[in-house]
Amino acid sequence: MIRGQEAVIDLSALRYNYKKLKKLAGGIPAIAVVKADAYGHGAVEVSRALEEEGADFLAVAYLSEAKALRQAGIKTEIIVLFDEGEGEVHAFAELALTPVLHSPEAALAFSAEGMKRGRPVNVHVKVDTGMGRMGMPLESAEQEILKMAGLPGIRITGLMSHFSEVNPDDLSYARLQLARFRGLRESLSREGIRPLCHMSSSASTLLMPESHLDCLRIGLLLYGSLPFGASGPGWDFRPVMKVKSRVMGLKKLRKGEPVSYDRTFIAPRDSVIAAVPVGYADGYMRAFSNRAEMLVRGRRAPVAGRVCMDLTLLDVTDVMDVSKGDEVVLLGDGLSHLELAARAGTNPYEIMTSLGRGARRSYYSA
Repeated sequence: MIRGQEAVIDLSALRYNYKKLKKLAGGIPAIAVVKADAYGHGAVEVSRALEEEGADFLAVAYLSEAKALRQAGIKTEIIVLFDEGEGEVHAFAELALTPVLHSPEAALAFSAEGMKRGRPVNVHVKVDTGMGRMGMPLESAEQEILKMAGLPGIRITGLMSHFSEVNPDDLSYARLQLARFRGLRESLSREGIRPLCHMSSSASTLLMPESHLDCLRIGLLLYGSLPFGASGPGWDFRPVMKVKSRVMGLKKLRKGEPVSYDRTFIAPRDSVIAAVPVGYADGYMRAFSNRAEMLVRGRRAPVAGRVCMDLTLLDVTDVMDVSKGDEVVLLGDGLSHLELAARAGTNPYEIMTSLGRGARRSYYSA
């Protein structure tokens, strides 16, 4: 039996979600985020599908990710969110990539590259409106961006910021961040600087239409997961990934016998335990120990004991006629990213990237 899990990727669901998001925002441009190997779905295959769908922009975190997409033949404009290309500024111009600049120093480097090549490099500029992570300080942003706009060799085509939180129960901080960003946008506009402004997240796309601005920036929703437990009209996004494995073996326990490390599961009755060849080395988190469930023969089976490095054990006592080789579903068919995130005390992003990264992948379009 092959160790690990298979991620089955539905590219028709991906296309559906992309078109739905575009329609939701009235057809404005959209940046499809394909960083972290497209959230575990496979950046090359996902980007190809989105390119066929007419995607306006793709976004990755680092230059290495953008290089891989260009090498695979992806021609759509790629925005590089975090990597300012230290030592490789030339690669952005050679591969027609759009860097996001976080500092005036980076602007000088790209300006020099653009002048050397005799054509400007398109850049986006990031401003920190309250995330406290990366981006130019809001207090000095207007002044610095005006200086950047006067540099030869670069063209500011985008301006962005990043929400710290979009809490369905309290949008006050998100609205404060958005107000700060819109204030900067208006000030720059009065100076004749009108780049494409984008700040939306998946959560704000649904909860704060005013955050759409000139362009959506979408990740989680693209892959069919809601960022929170609420629902709303038209929020029927389709999960793109299903993750599955197989029953590797079966073992009978007598009442009172333990299973797995630290004896955290003691059989409350005579029980049947199934071994699945997936563990935390494959991205199935140790936090799922005694807390999550998988589907066996369409029935929910709880994780029994500690998740191991290479194995997870399930209590299949209540599942009829389980056999070695039966399919086991880790994610999908009713087991949502949100449910698994709640069981592990994390968010859907980590579930998606962890299970997708450790999986063999197959792709289909319905």
